[in-house]
Amino acid sequence: MLEIIVLPLLTRAAIIALHKNGFTGKDIVATKIAPKSTIYRFIKNFKERGSILVKKASGRPRKSSKRQDRLLKRIQLRDRSATSAKLAQEWQQAGVSASARTVRRRLLEDGLVSRRAAKKPLLSKKNIRDRLIFCRKYSKWTAEHWGKVIFSDEAPFRLFGASGKWLVRRRKGERYHQSCVMPTVKHPDTIHVWGCFSSKGVGSLTILRKNTAMNKEWYQNTLQQQLLPATQQQFGEEQCIFQHDGAPCHKAKVITKWLGDQNVEILGPWPGNSPDLNPIENLWSILKRRVDKQKPTNSDKLQEVIMKEWVAISQDLALKYNYKHFIRFKGFLSTIT
Repeated sequence: MLEIIVLPLLTRAAIIALHKNGFTGKDIVATKIAPKSTIYRFIKNFKERGSILVKKASGRPRKSSKRQDRLLKRIQLRDRSATSAKLAQEWQQAGVSASARTVRRRLLEDGLVSRRAAKKPLLSKKNIRDRLIFCRKYSKWTAEHWGKVIFSDEAPFRLFGASGKWLVRRRKGERYHQSCVMPTVKHPDTIHVWGCFSSKGVGSLTILRKNTAMNKEWYQNTLQQQLLPATQQQFGEEQCIFQHDGAPCHKAKVITKWLGDQNVEILGPWPGNSPDLNPIENLWSILKRRVDKQKPTNSDKLQEVIMKEWVAISQDLALKYNYKHFIRFKGFLSTIT
């Protein structure tokens, strides 16, 4: 392929060099360096343009003008979920007859790429107001401040990979090959856990026993046996701040009083429907992927793998997501101030 591109250029250079040295077209044809018509065409082009390079062809004309391209972009931005076929129909009404493929190319030129829509909680007006209050309250906090926060939450884990997604590489026709499928059951065993972490690493993780209600009694016992030892281990006598969300068992009066009696400072009030503000969600995601890779086959094995993979999470990873939370928080704050 390289010879196909380079040899004509060398041939043109040789023909023009001979022409410059006084050789006539007939003399150059006698050298048989190229066909007669080619030689005379090269000489003619050189005289007209002063260059041996072939003029680039204009190519197929575009079906749309820049103004029409901008119109397509506006149509897409009005309805982000519109398909390329639907956009082609609307574009046609504006006088541009183009295929769905052309529509995709034009949008790609503007950086508009088709992607699966991200999921996020639906926020009520109260949720939005509470988020604004929360973010403004902690707007002056630095990474050092957030490093003193112990984040906590509950999370479910299910058997047979239902906690996350499996990606496999397969050939055509192997969709249902035994090694390429993720087994599922109608009612998989689900294990609920409570955990906490800070910039100093992961703290305690406790598993909610079967047939145990996630109520205020259970939560107070969990805080007594898991949170207090974790804060003592990670911060000693240094004051730290505890984060939990607005779940009913978290907001119970007996829990609020108990935390006050223990001199535990609370981050908040925590805005509802705001998992994106809690960096422990990142750790849950990592933990679930690691657990799914182990492919536990029963509840006992699932519990064992959960505990093993939790303690394997490094302090560097915990610090990373604590700092990422600070960066995300500042980014969110910049959009509302």
